[in-house]
Formats: sequence, C-alpha cells, structure tokens
Amino acid sequence: MGGFIDRLPWWIVGFMVLTLGLAPYSPEPHIWEKLKMLVAGDLHRGLDWFDLILHSGPWALALTKGARAVSKS
Repeated sequence: MGGFIDRLPWWIVGFMVLTLGLAPYSPEPHIWEKLKMLVAGDLHRGLDWFDLILHSGPWALALTKGARAVSKS
C-alpha cells in the first residue's frame, strides 16, 4: 500500500483535496461543517459520518503522503 501512495503524483493528491476534499465550496466546505459538528457533538446521522469520512479521505491521503516523503528524506 505504501508503494502506491509513494508512486501517486502530488498533483493528483492536490486535485483530490481541491475537489472532493473541499466540495462544495459554498457556503462552506463539507469537511469544515462536519468537523464543527463533530466538535459540537452534533454528528448523529449516518449520512453525516459518511460525509465526514468521504471528504476527509483526500486530506488523510495528503498527510500520509507528506509524512512518508518527510520520513524518507
């Protein structure tokens, strides 16, 4: 799995973060809305959890790829 992440170009990861990671852009990104709900304890519905996982996936991938790149250098 780590080999796949290492071979994945940064521009694709950036594209995923800018599209799925921040969608929809208006009035605020879903990831920001869901994180605020999580902190407030209002994340109850299954759809809200699905949205949180879906929109945080590209961010988690970018953080993982960045951490692997830093640890290899």
